[in-house]
Amino acid sequence: MLKTATFSELEFFVLINRLGSLSAAARALDITPPAATMRLASMEKRIGARLLNRSTRKISLTPEGEIYLQHATRLIDELRELDEVVSGNRRAPRGRLRVNAPLGFGRTVIAPLVSAFTTMHPDVEIQLEVTDRPIDLIDSGFDIAIRFGELPDTRINARRIMSNRRFICAAPTYLAKHGTPRTLEDLAKHRCIVHRQNDEAYGVWRFLIDGRTEMVKVHGVLSSNDGDIVQGWALDGQGVVIRSEWDVTKYLESGRLKRILPQFALPSADLYAYYPSKHNLPARVRAFIDFLVEELDGENA
Repeated sequence: MLKTATFSELEFFVLINRLGSLSAAARALDITPPAATMRLASMEKRIGARLLNRSTRKISLTPEGEIYLQHATRLIDELRELDEVVSGNRRAPRGRLRVNAPLGFGRTVIAPLVSAFTTMHPDVEIQLEVTDRPIDLIDSGFDIAIRFGELPDTRINARRIMSNRRFICAAPTYLAKHGTPRTLEDLAKHRCIVHRQNDEAYGVWRFLIDGRTEMVKVHGVLSSNDGDIVQGWALDGQGVVIRSEWDVTKYLESGRLKRILPQFALPSADLYAYYPSKHNLPARVRAFIDFLVEELDGENA
């Protein structure tokens, strides 16, 4: 009868790979390097497969080891999560938290908040990944995805972190030279700056009018998939742009940008935290989402 892995064995194997060597794992566990080598050999003998390629300087995963590490990491997280749920989440948040966020916003806003959160909760290990395209939260194994706008996925839950309207803006220098649009039809005559996002139709701006969506085709003289670049061009007076309230409030207040066509509403870009549908959220997930709401919604108030 095949003996199954113990929790300590799973932790031992993950530790070896995290530290990069058997000797480092031995020091962390306060055992001798030969004892660590024997422990790994015993695991491999029980499994019937070599998990690590070992040399005097480094280790590397075998194909079987890669599979074992992937499942060991997941099982450790699930067992810790089970412990949290059974204990009623009374313990301080701990464990690994995988977070995905938009590229620019993740770098400038979420990353500093992650640093502050881990200062408050040092037992939480956060892996932050920033991408320019939405990811499949379920298949990618993330605990939380932070995104602007609602995602049409019934498999996941969402909590709004902050409200975030979208405005049409232009620099006063541009408006002085080209005039101010007065109607949606006027936009077709103006130099527009397009933020290319995901698979949205290029150069099509959507407005909400009397409960329906009206699309306006604009001429994009400049375009980019990076929101900061697009905003920089608008500040330079290169054209008309759509940006979120979060991005442009300070420029509207300083006068570097001017809001135009305020009578026409745009779909909002509220910020959401998405997470897999679960009745009992791990303490680390709940605590991180609460922290984001407190920090960002307060600034948005």
